[in-house]
Amino acid sequence: MHNLKGKHIVLGITGSIAAYKACTLIRLFVKAGAEVQVVITPAGKEFITPVTLSALTSKPVVSEFFSGKDGSWHSHVDLGLWADAMVIAPATAASIAKMAHGVADNMLITTYLSMKAPVFIAPAMDLDMFAHPSTQDNLAQLKRYGNIIIEPAEGELASHLVGKGRMAEPEDIFTFVGKRLAEKQAPETLRLNGKTVLVTAGPTIEKIDPVRYISNFSTGKMGYAIADACAEQGARVILISGPVNGLETRYKGIEKINVVSASDMYEAATKAFPSCDAAILCAAVADYTPARCAEQKIKTHAATALELTPTQDIAAALGRMKTADQRLVGFALETNDEQEHARAKLKKKNLDFIVLNSLRDPGAGFACDTNKVTMLFADGKTLDFPLKDKHEVANDLTDQLCALF
Repeated sequence: MHNLKGKHIVLGITGSIAAYKACTLIRLFVKAGAEVQVVITPAGKEFITPVTLSALTSKPVVSEFFSGKDGSWHSHVDLGLWADAMVIAPATAASIAKMAHGVADNMLITTYLSMKAPVFIAPAMDLDMFAHPSTQDNLAQLKRYGNIIIEPAEGELASHLVGKGRMAEPEDIFTFVGKRLAEKQAPETLRLNGKTVLVTAGPTIEKIDPVRYISNFSTGKMGYAIADACAEQGARVILISGPVNGLETRYKGIEKINVVSASDMYEAATKAFPSCDAAILCAAVADYTPARCAEQKIKTHAATALELTPTQDIAAALGRMKTADQRLVGFALETNDEQEHARAKLKKKNLDFIVLNSLRDPGAGFACDTNKVTMLFADGKTLDFPLKDKHEVANDLTDQLCALF
């Protein structure tokens, strides 16, 4: 059993028939030494009584914004700062939708929105509700926000969607959450502890005039997932991000540098890299930029040709700077002769390994929550991976990076 002595856990309970399983989960956390504070929705109280939950936690159950006894205010902000983890089990389709869209109409949702610690969500609903596209979209959105979805997989743990709908067993939830918290309380066991990792993410924007620009379809999802995966392994992470829409990292300590153009990213990356142990270059940097940016909007009748000039190659520059103690990982998005082109980039840019994905693979590339990659190494090794959620791909990549140190 994991030792969770001194850990603070907020347990969110919503209106599901599986709410009775929360009692077992509380017992497990308390037995492991954790303090548990229950926050329950009004609907949740229809399935399990606060008296039962309070007896198990030795704490009053929080349900309303104000206490019915003395009118005192329950601070969701204080709970967000107090917790080492928030576990929402069971999580109904309605509560999942509210979390995904920020509908803060009860104490549980406001606590979730104020949470600074990792959030673990165990869905509980019938299979049809779970499989409905709206529920799947909401769960995908929560994963993009950095939440961790726990689903049962024939008795084994899985942090991805497996389409079953029923809530994971309390023992499995405890094991999964306990493992994550145990890792956090023992930094010496984290494989990137003491390392500094530079990650680039997102697209760049190359301005044509004050209202137009050249860019690409990159969303930054892969790079942000990699930043989180490295931070989870104890690394100090410097994230250099091009313009992305609504993405946030799960780990608040990640140092983020916002840039716009390829030139901006080149300057930031070459400045930061000498103090780093590794760099993972996931950004989709423009290969070309307009030779001149017009000061005024170019009128339609005047736009006859656009002169482009090559941008500076960030991977090649860092490859030239790299010392024997540093590691450098690149990405290659190809549409034909994929491995041949990736191998050429691997060698030319002095990379330790390169992550190849092809637009010919459904579910891979830009604007997807999934990716299908092949990792090619400088020593000739090749690893093929099936289609996975980008957070899982990020974990696979981090595993390979850790093995190089």
